[in-house]
Order: sequence, then structure tokens, then C-alpha cells
Amino acid sequence: MDFLKKNDTKVECQNQITIRIASMSVYLLGFFLAMFLCNCVHLLLRPLSQPRIIAESIVGLLLSNLEFVRNRFLNDNEVQQTLNYIVDAIMVCHMFVVGLEIDPNIFLQLTLPEAKVAYSGVLTTFVFACLVTPLLHISKQPNAVFSSCLAIVLAGTDSPLLTRLITDLKIGKSDIGRFIVEAGIHSDVVSILLITIGFLIFDPDNNFQNRSVKEILKMMAILVFQTLLASKVVPSVMKWVNNENPEGKPMKGSHLVVALAFIISICSMSPIVGFSKVLSAFLVGLFMPREGRISKMMIGKVNYIFRTIFYPLFFFWVGTEAKLSEFEAGNIATWAKIIVPFLIATGGKVLGSVVSGLMLGFHWPESVATGLLLNIKGHFQVYLAINAYRMNIISMSTSIVLVFVTFLTIIYTPVVVAKIIERARKRSPTQKMALQWLNPTNELRILLCIRSPQNVFSAINFMEISRGPANPGIMVYLTDTIELTDKIAATLTQGRGVGAGVGVDAVTVTDPAVVEMREKISKDVHAYLSEDCEGINLQRMMALSTINNMHQDISILAEDLLVHLVILPFHKNQEEDGRLHVGHSGFRHINRKVLRNAPCSVGILVDRGLEKTVISRSSISLNAAVIFIGGKDDREALVYAGRVARHPGVKLTVIRFLVEVAGDSVSSRVGRAKSNTTEHLEEMKIDDECFAEFYDKHVAGGRVAYVEKYLVNSGQTFSTLRSLEGQYGLFIVGRGGRVNSVLTVGMSDWEECPELGPIGDILSASDFSVTASVLIIQQHSLKGELDGLHDEFSIM
Repeated sequence: MDFLKKNDTKVECQNQITIRIASMSVYLLGFFLAMFLCNCVHLLLRPLSQPRIIAESIVGLLLSNLEFVRNRFLNDNEVQQTLNYIVDAIMVCHMFVVGLEIDPNIFLQLTLPEAKVAYSGVLTTFVFACLVTPLLHISKQPNAVFSSCLAIVLAGTDSPLLTRLITDLKIGKSDIGRFIVEAGIHSDVVSILLITIGFLIFDPDNNFQNRSVKEILKMMAILVFQTLLASKVVPSVMKWVNNENPEGKPMKGSHLVVALAFIISICSMSPIVGFSKVLSAFLVGLFMPREGRISKMMIGKVNYIFRTIFYPLFFFWVGTEAKLSEFEAGNIATWAKIIVPFLIATGGKVLGSVVSGLMLGFHWPESVATGLLLNIKGHFQVYLAINAYRMNIISMSTSIVLVFVTFLTIIYTPVVVAKIIERARKRSPTQKMALQWLNPTNELRILLCIRSPQNVFSAINFMEISRGPANPGIMVYLTDTIELTDKIAATLTQGRGVGAGVGVDAVTVTDPAVVEMREKISKDVHAYLSEDCEGINLQRMMALSTINNMHQDISILAEDLLVHLVILPFHKNQEEDGRLHVGHSGFRHINRKVLRNAPCSVGILVDRGLEKTVISRSSISLNAAVIFIGGKDDREALVYAGRVARHPGVKLTVIRFLVEVAGDSVSSRVGRAKSNTTEHLEEMKIDDECFAEFYDKHVAGGRVAYVEKYLVNSGQTFSTLRSLEGQYGLFIVGRGGRVNSVLTVGMSDWEECPELGPIGDILSASDFSVTASVLIIQQHSLKGELDGLHDEFSIM
């Protein structure tokens, strides 16, 4: 009998194992089916540009509310409890990574425009919600604390989801895209911190009753200790692990386990005393270092796993908790609870963004778009809505309502982004503002920027050699670029005068140093014009701004004045020994930004003696050379050189670098292969046409000298450029824009100043001639065809 009982027990165990394996197989099959359905729904929604989270939510809610699924799986308390544990773990990891991706120094950036817009939106939404939501009776029992918590949730932003949507919709590199992402982070952090403070003081498990002072102090002590560990001790551990596991080598398993175990143990401290494990994980991540291999690996791996696996499971869990059959669709109050919170959140964000945007000088359409995108809610807000039902604070129908409100804040995102791109297209130039496309009967319009009296004489000489024929001549907007400091800001007054800016809101700078500098510049320029101003029309301008915004002022001036060429002084000035000093990094930042965003062609003038040259119209006083390799920037430089060639005091030489195709060396074969691409052949055809036109106009008549250099590779290009040292006082070169040129390949790897391009960088190097100035020109590229992808367009 004992033997039979043992056999029965053994058979029963085997049956249980078989059932468990079968159940697990069904779960896995169901999960992969859900993933497949998510991909299918996402493809169906792609024409509407809807994000993947919408597809995940549709599939998760529908699958979990199928009668078969509920009867077979979800009625089992053990399955539901396991699912709850998994989702809690997902949210802990999610909030930890959210905190880890945020720089804690964000609290020191409260004066930035992004922070002002974010906090304005949070404040207005919070006030609206506090006034209106109590009238909706969202909670089962009237509770002012719950209404305040709901107001904070409505005022928040899901920054990870916002960042992903901005990137996926291809405006992440635009100024408004970067601005919204930064503002979203500020909004997210402040809302989560307010929720954290509320959790410290009020107990949501006990109808938001005040916690005892002892309980609050105990939680605060643990949180402070946990934060200190995360900010002071964890960096040492991470540094040790990073040093032991340098980039490029496999991570040691034991070190990884130690690091993760240490982080998990810190995250587990505050939940022991009753604090929320989700909020605890966020705080730990926020104060942990983001640098290093461990942090980057955690961010990358966790985000990838969440996107591919856990987020669909999250919305399946939402559906198990929120039974759609209990949604009170026939009750008008239910729809009011959907529409009113959505309108409160949207209206509050938009109003806050518009008001702060007006104060900051933004266009109102961009401010409205910013408010709409900062209204995005996501996984954290959905998690809070479901937990409010689990804590018996709200009904199941109300919980579903709040989930739907979250989805409404996401659905309109593609429409908003489409409007942003549409406005960017409209504001992009419809014609190329470049010298190559300038009608010869129209005057050349130049925005000539100077930073100090030291740039004046080089600017005067630039005007002199650029003047071309008297009819139509040139229009020069001589612009003083003045850094707006606190000292100068204190001297600003409304009106016009010597230090007046341009535009409707013009101000006058009364700072004595600025006034004296501008008067000296004006005196020198007028002295030059009084001698011979035929063909030159000049207007004085001023760009008064901070270093961070100066490029925007220059670009706006260039756009408003319809100029064809902006000339910027190089950020380095020449010292007495002839060498260029280190220079001002802020002005280098300005030059780079203008190159990227200007609505016309841009030139950077490296002055190494041009200011000291006395250019005569009766004899040769300047030897200049234009180097032509090919590409749109070289063509622009060649067209500008055509104006210089007309000056009787300038002897111009055009030096054309050509690829040596003779012979059968390896480098020759490589050069021929690279030159046979369709794109390169088309570009070479345009180069030849442009050069032929220049040759007929200037070289054939003997006005311009012509030299050809046949080269094989970039090494020969470098040595040839070095051989030109001491022969010319001015080089005119294109910044880049060359297609697959074997003569410059690899040069960018060791550029000291990439904004000058490979040729300009060599000619401007500190070990090159101290008497050769260089003008580097970049041709304007149309952005009228932009679709958002990789376009760093500017619209704000």
C-alpha cells in the first residue's frame, strides 16, 4: 500500500509539473502573439504617425479583456499576483533609469528659458486643476489632498516618452525639439519631487491622512542616508568597476554583480520604512553618476528591454486591473471626467507656455506647440491611475477614465509636430542666398561682423577688395557684435542713438566703453568712405546679445536684411609675434552656430596681416590665391574670387587641385574608383561648368593667373599647401562640401578647428605663415525640403 501511495504521489507531482510547463508554454505563446499583434497594429497606425505606445495600449487592453483570457488565466490569484510583482519591478527599474538619465545639476539651471517655460506650465495647470477637479468628484470620498495630488499628476510630463516621440518624429535636432526635451525634463522632475514630498507627509493607504511626525522623520532620515550613499559612495564603487573594466574589454561578471547588488541594496532601504519603492528608485537614480560604463550599460540595456518586452506586458497588466466592461460609458459624468481633466492639463500647459514665451520673445505658434507637447503623459501616470484604484481611492471606471486621458495627451503629438515642420518649411528660404546664384545686375548684400576695433581695418580692406564694379556695387551692413553682460544690461535705455540696436524694440547702450568703441569704429570707417566710396553703400548695425544667443541675432539680421554673405572674424586674434592666440571659446561657439543656421552663405576671416595691408587702386598691393578642389563651397569661393579679381590692386591666382589619374599605383586606382560614383561625376560636371565660366571671364583675358596641381592623395595636398607658404597674403578657400574627394580624405581626423574645413585649417595653423590671411567660405544650402530628419533647423 505504501508503495502505491508513493507511486500516486509521484504521478501527481509529474502531472503538476506537466501542467506548469504547459501553462508556461501557453503564457510564452500568448506573449509572443501579443508582440506580433503590437507590431501589426503599429504598422496599421503608421500612416497616422502614431507612436508605438498607442499600439501597445490597444493590444494590451483588448487582449486582457477577452473573456477567454480572463477565465483561463486572470481568475487565478497566483497569476495576477505574479503579474503585479513583475509590473512593480518594471516600474522600479523604469523610474531608476529615468532618474539616472537626468543630470542633478538641473536644479542649478532654474533661470534657463526651458526651466521658465516648464515651471510656468506646471504652475498654471496645477492652479486650474486644484480649482476644477474637486467639482468632478473623481475620488470616492471628497479629499483636498487627493485633488492636489491629481493636479500635480496633470501638471507633470513624461520626459522619457516625450524624448522618444520627439526623436521618432524627427525634430530632435531642431532648436524647438531640443528646447521641448529640456523643458520636459524640468517639468517631469518637479512633478515627481512634489509627489515624493506629498507621499512623505500624507498616507495614500489611509485616505491621505497626515503621517505622524515620527514616521515622517524616519522616512526622511532613510531618504537622506540613501541619497548620500547614491551621491557619495556609489561613485567610488562605479569608478572602481569602470577602471577594472575599461571600454573595449568584456565586463567581468563578478564586478557587474557587485555593482548591481550594491545599487539594489540602496534602492531597497526606504521601502523598508514604508516609503514608495518606485519613488525611492527615482531618487537613487537621480543622484547617481551618469558617466561610466556601468551607468551607460544600464541605461541602454534597460531601455532596450523595456521597449521590446516589458512595455507591452505593462499595458496587458493595465487591462487586467481595468476591466473595460465596468467602464460606465452610458454615464455623462464619465465623459466629463475624461474631457475636463484633458482640457485642464492641455489648457494649463498651453497658457503657461504662451505667457512665458511672450516674456522670452518666442513666436506664439511655437509656444502653443511647446505647451501641447509638454502635456504628454505616459507610463508613470498610468501606473498611478491604476494604483489609485488598487488603493480603493477611485472607482475602476474612474481609473479607466484617467488612463484614457493619458492616451489623449499622446494621440495629437504627430499633428503638432507636423505643424512645426510645416512652419519651418515656410520660414526656410525659397531661394539660395549665395553668391553663385546672385543675379549680376543685383547688388551684393554683406553682413560684415566685427567684435572690436582690432577688426576694423581688416573689415575695411575686405570691403575694398569685395566692392566689384560700381554698378550695381555692394551693400555692407557693418555689424558690431557686442556681448550682453550684466554691466552692459544695466546701461540699456529705450530709443536710438550711437549705441542703438535695430528693430522695433531698439535699445541704446550707454555703457561708456561700448559707446567709445562704436564711435572709434564709425570714425575709421567714415574716414575710409570719405576717400572713395564709389559702389559701396554702408549701414551701421549692432547685434547685442549673450554669447549663447548671439548666433540667433546674427541669423535673424541676415534673414531680415536678405543678405547673401555673412562674414565673421575668426575667434583667434593675431599677437605681436604674428602667432594666433588661444582666442575666446564663446566666439568660436558663435561661428559654429552661424555656420549651421545662417540663411545665407557664411565666411570666416582669419586675419594675419590683412588689417596692416594698404590696398591701392593704382598698383598691385595684395597677392591673393583661390584654391579650387571642387564642391559647392569651393564654387562659392571661386565666385567671390571673381569679384576680388576685378580690383586693380589685387593680383589673383587660381590654383586648381586635380586628381592624378595616370599610372597604375594603388592610390591612383583608389582615386579613380572614388571618382566614378554617380554623385561624384555629377558634382565634377557642375565644378567643370563653374570653373569654365570663371576661366572665360577672368583667366582667358590675362587678368587672373592660373596654376594646375596634379595630386594623388591627401598627403600630397597637405605638402602642396605647405609649399605655398610666403607666396600669398590672402587665401580664399571653400570650407568643405566636396563629394568623396580623394585629395582631402582623412584630413578632418586631425583638424584643430573643424569650422574652417580641412584646407582652411591647414592654412590657418599656428605653424603656417604669419602673414597669410585666410577667408573660408561656406555656400548656403536650402532647407526648404526639410522633413525633420537630421535637420538642425531653427524656428524659435
